[in-house]
Amino acid sequence: MARSDFKSRFSGSYFGILWAIIQPLMTILIFWFVFQVGFRAQPISNVPFILWLCAAMIPWNFFADAIINSTGAFTSYSFVVKKMVFKIGLLPLVKVTASFFLNIAFNILLILIYTAYGHFPGVQLISILYFNICLFALITVLAYLISTLNVFFRDTSQIVGILLQFGIWLTPIMWEEGVIPEKFRWLIKLNPIYYVINGYREALIYGKWFFTHPLQTAYFWVIILIIGTIGITFYKRMKSHFADVI
Repeated sequence: MARSDFKSRFSGSYFGILWAIIQPLMTILIFWFVFQVGFRAQPISNVPFILWLCAAMIPWNFFADAIINSTGAFTSYSFVVKKMVFKIGLLPLVKVTASFFLNIAFNILLILIYTAYGHFPGVQLISILYFNICLFALITVLAYLISTLNVFFRDTSQIVGILLQFGIWLTPIMWEEGVIPEKFRWLIKLNPIYYVINGYREALIYGKWFFTHPLQTAYFWVIILIIGTIGITFYKRMKSHFADVI
């Protein structure tokens, strides 16, 4: 179902699933051009700006794409939701997995870009795998919450889109967290996606392992547990009403 869902996004278009790669790739190139060429951004941490940017944009693209698509997990499969013999609880996971296919391709591209610049990750690929698991878990627990809410409040998808627009700028993706006074940086770290993006950069650029920050790791998984508990509980209590409102 995830494979079919992924293909259905681009059915009828001439380039098909190539658009799934072209669109986010163009976004990265635009940001690179604006900051590198327009604002003449200097290398960060002794690596080209494009490497520093890609390390954050790749996981963010997966996060944004999966969140947007999973919002309509139940409403887009309304014909399945009304058939109670089907385990509709799998639908958010189908949407997240469909987006994960593209994420695999972009992670391979990221490794190739770093290798081309002479920064092959080596054993740090283990850390990248770990942070992909973290990202998948974060998206999944959020997917159950927002997809259930979207069944009863259809403006959810619009609100999610706006929040993601704010999120890309509030998260240190295009800018370095060093520009924020140190006494306020803890506020940035409250955002769970920061843990993944910072982990990507530290693994690829500094060669740090995923267990370097035990307190941040503990905080991240506690947040996953809290959101997951709320999301699953909300879904279980409301699923019996899905067929009535869809």
